[in-house]
Amino acid sequence: MSFNELRLAEPIVRAVSDHGYTAPTPIQSQAIPEALAGRDVLGCAQTGTGKTCAFALPILQRLAGVSDENPTPARHGGRGRKPRALVLAPTRELATQIFDSFVGYGKHLPLRHTVVYGGVGQARQVRAMRDGVDVLVATPGRLLDLIGQGHIDLSAVEVLVLDEADRMLDMGFIHDIRKVVGMVPKSRQTLFFSATVSQDIRRLADSILRDPVSVETTPEATTVETITQHVYMVERPNKAALLERLLRLDEVGRTLVFTRTKHGADKLVKVLRRAGVHADAIHGNKSQNARTRALQGFKSGRTAVLVATDVASRGIDVDEITHVFNFDMPIDAETYVHRIGRTARAGASGAAVSFCDRDDAAVLRSIQRRTKSTLTVGDDATDLTFSTQMPRGQAQGGGAKPKPRRGGNHHTRGRRPNAAASRTSRGPYRARRSSR
Repeated sequence: MSFNELRLAEPIVRAVSDHGYTAPTPIQSQAIPEALAGRDVLGCAQTGTGKTCAFALPILQRLAGVSDENPTPARHGGRGRKPRALVLAPTRELATQIFDSFVGYGKHLPLRHTVVYGGVGQARQVRAMRDGVDVLVATPGRLLDLIGQGHIDLSAVEVLVLDEADRMLDMGFIHDIRKVVGMVPKSRQTLFFSATVSQDIRRLADSILRDPVSVETTPEATTVETITQHVYMVERPNKAALLERLLRLDEVGRTLVFTRTKHGADKLVKVLRRAGVHADAIHGNKSQNARTRALQGFKSGRTAVLVATDVASRGIDVDEITHVFNFDMPIDAETYVHRIGRTARAGASGAAVSFCDRDDAAVLRSIQRRTKSTLTVGDDATDLTFSTQMPRGQAQGGGAKPKPRRGGNHHTRGRRPNAAASRTSRGPYRARRSSR
């Protein structure tokens, strides 16, 4: 099946194609036709299954007034127009990712989008609302703050989306959600997505959905057998130094590195370039031309290391990636599987390496439990890593942990490398100087 077969308008299909997508995922092929028909949708889908696209594309098509028969978008309203679609998300990070998706998929349409969340000044968000918005992505707290101040009016909302509803309930947003639902028109269409459907989620869904169609995808929690999986227990300040060291090994070729944020991706690229590594970044803040250049450089081999965020990475379909590094741990097992599946394609083998700090220990346990795999713990960089059995502040072997050296290979010049770093029998890598 192609996106054309889902009866999406040409400007939307073209934008999806620009992102490198050719065929819809299961959640997209199930949810998009129902949403286009105006049905309420109850979707059970994990992060990484393409659910943002599953609700973003129908919303864009509806608001732009386009169809496969009529691909010319109509212009709606002007300055100060009220939002016609509202997407609620539990965290700033997810809200930003959703906003980036709307911008990317709607780039050929005359629609305006904005995102509001707490933790930052509100002046820019207020100006965006004053200029007029078609799609508003928001976290519940900041949304209610701006509504209370008179900056946001939800009376024109035609489509309401609750994304990761189970996580919003876990974070205590149930009362905020009910307040927001009470402010939008009852005649709206509602798209409700959750990774799990507990009794609490079912009660909430029943109270806000009208005759919904249920769509569900099987969680992707199995890993490719030809991928070797390793993890290093490393505190955040030491991650860049460890990555530089591992990138210099002979067996490391074309490499994809995942970070949690766009700022983190740019910062890491600067560090790697200073170390002499040919690296580039791809994320939602990059222009389409910049993203295309970065991807072409990666495909051609001019760029050895591509640093990406999860949203931007979905358009990356490159063969012969030998290594995937999770510089920042993924948020769940499904995202982990989605990330590491970029290596070991077309029958080739590959390696996935994760950097886990103390705060990510629970995520690591969840990944191993869901994927039914045990990640080998790397012990060939003991000057940069820590033992999971040791209390905070102690280094392996006792005493203070040495600060990582800056530069390429972190072994001291003119001396034999640390014996622990030279062993190959216990760790997945040999920490030695490469001839490259």
